[in-house]
Amino acid sequence: MMNRWLGSVACVALSAVMTMGALLPIAAQADYREVDGIVAVVDDDVVLASELVERVDAIRRQLKASNTQMPPDNILVSQVLERLIIENLQIQQADRRGIEIDDETLTRAVLQFAEGNKMTLEQFQAALARDDMSYAAFREDIRREMLITRLQRGIVNRRISVSDQEIKDLLASPFYKEMLSDEFRVGHILLTVEEGAKEEVLEKALAKADQLVKDLRGGADFKQLAIANSSASSALEGGDLGWRRAAELPSLFAETVIGMKAGEVAEPIVTQGSIHIVKLLEQRGAGTQQVDQAKVRHILVKPSEIRTPEQTEALIWTIYQELLNKGDFDKLAAEHSEDPGTALIGGDLGWTDGQEFVPEFRDILNSTKTGEFSKPFRSGFGWHVLQVQERRLQDQSKEAREEMAMRVLHQRRFNEELEAWQKEIRDEAFVEVRI
Repeated sequence: MMNRWLGSVACVALSAVMTMGALLPIAAQADYREVDGIVAVVDDDVVLASELVERVDAIRRQLKASNTQMPPDNILVSQVLERLIIENLQIQQADRRGIEIDDETLTRAVLQFAEGNKMTLEQFQAALARDDMSYAAFREDIRREMLITRLQRGIVNRRISVSDQEIKDLLASPFYKEMLSDEFRVGHILLTVEEGAKEEVLEKALAKADQLVKDLRGGADFKQLAIANSSASSALEGGDLGWRRAAELPSLFAETVIGMKAGEVAEPIVTQGSIHIVKLLEQRGAGTQQVDQAKVRHILVKPSEIRTPEQTEALIWTIYQELLNKGDFDKLAAEHSEDPGTALIGGDLGWTDGQEFVPEFRDILNSTKTGEFSKPFRSGFGWHVLQVQERRLQDQSKEAREEMAMRVLHQRRFNEELEAWQKEIRDEAFVEVRI
């Protein structure tokens, strides 16, 4: 049975999360952050109240910046705690597999932040101190993010296999061209049901899903309902999956989305152990078919809970300057790129006519001269810098079509397998929540 006891010191910190975190300035919050306690036991480790307080603060700032209404404190704390538990499990997995971020690599990453903010390391440390942030804690946040990214790439990529028959099926599918030429922005809410749950539990979950669909069709705010109800990793982003080709959407609802109109909410999609609610937020076309092909590689960085949009932009410009100064593209991609399908192969996207990319990426690809680097640019996925290595003029060959199909199938599988793997390690772990 779940232990709901919480020591008095932890209660002080969590009380601050629930009632004071949104009201006090950062400097004042430092007073209660010194009082700590355990809010969850996660296998061989714990989640501390101070970690929860700091992460809730960060999420509040993100929601405020995106003009999203704040959810009730208890819901926000529950969602953030679950995310911290998943992160903790992944860190333990990385440790057991011997995955490490050496101090030299970590220091380079921190220096990138400092240089991106036009500061020396000493100035950057002073700036952190003024904001009541520990430099040592900042380094560890960066190390955690890098560890988790490396772990996910290694584990999830090994779980993915794409057969020749699957490639043939995709190429022969009636909506193949639409999959490669149209883009969809989808909202997703995931309701989970324990395996082997009683019939009344499943019926209750279905009733909840039906009510959510009814509320959404009646004009309810999708972001708010996703934050309050979804158990997917995208919950705190309001369930927004961002702009994706249909081929990059989870296969559970890819065909459903293709047949929807912008603004439409689909009927609940029921699978074993989960119920999915999807809304097509927006749809856009991809432009004219081209016959020019380019061999291209790229580096992608994107904002995160420990890296602001401004810091992300500064980082991509620093990477760009390193490339201009003869920096090793393969090494920089492996260290910094957050495109899981290409980071470990030097950012290589292969030969392409650009039709599988978002318009922002395709426009820069088409305007970049052979052998040159593009200036940093932003798409719905984050900040990119790309290099066009070669160009050729030819019709799309059988090999090129198959390569494109392999990439889109791999990307789709990566997203699905990541969610499945995270659920597996969560289900198999010993987790004792103490609030």
